Amino acid sequence: MYNMPQKLTAEFLGTFALVFFGEGAACALQSIHETGGGFVLVAVALAHGLALATMIYALGHVSGGHFNPAVTIGFWVTKRQNTIDTLSYWAAQILGAVAASFLLKALVPADPWHLVAGGALDALRDFPSIASMAIEAVGTFFMVLVIFATLGQSTPGEEPNPNRGSYAGFATGLVYFLGIVVAGPFSGGALNPARAIGPALASTHWHGHGVYWVGPLAGGFLAGLLFDSIFLRKSV
Repeated sequence: MYNMPQKLTAEFLGTFALVFFGEGAACALQSIHETGGGFVLVAVALAHGLALATMIYALGHVSGGHFNPAVTIGFWVTKRQNTIDTLSYWAAQILGAVAASFLLKALVPADPWHLVAGGALDALRDFPSIASMAIEAVGTFFMVLVIFATLGQSTPGEEPNPNRGSYAGFATGLVYFLGIVVAGPFSGGALNPARAIGPALASTHWHGHGVYWVGPLAGGFLAGLLFDSIFLRKSV
């Protein structure tokens, strides 16, 4: 059993790694003058997916491996986590993302960092905000659903399965990769409010930022609610 400081440290480090390696990949590809848009999208999505999977395997046994406020809200709505712990997780996740973003800003050469705004997200020009929220919500919904499914049949009030099975990190990283590949060209593909706020703060790029909170949080909320109400219902 891990205490709350240990769990919050794990959430900070996991979210830090996700943002550092994911947005760092965007900066690195710009630095080497990669112009193939499709390749860049896949490479950046893969960096995020691999970072998430790796940190779930490394620290999931400590905190549950959320690294995303949208995952945490799913735990809250299903009463697996209380309100104070939920807000504490959010704070740790946001601080991890912000710290990673400012470290990248300090380390990466100015030209590639500014060209990608430190990994800050933005929707396709003239793409409606409601459509951006919807695509962010759908992508996050399936990611959180996969997380709940790989937890096993845990019920509210129980400690989450610390290992999530031998395939859980891979499955979660893979669905995150797929979500970014599909949502990225249209909404920006955050699927994680912390991933959005860190680069936005470091680059002061806030255009359409509310999309990256409303969409993912709604998707995570609905995924947790649906999983418990449908898949954990006992047959009679």
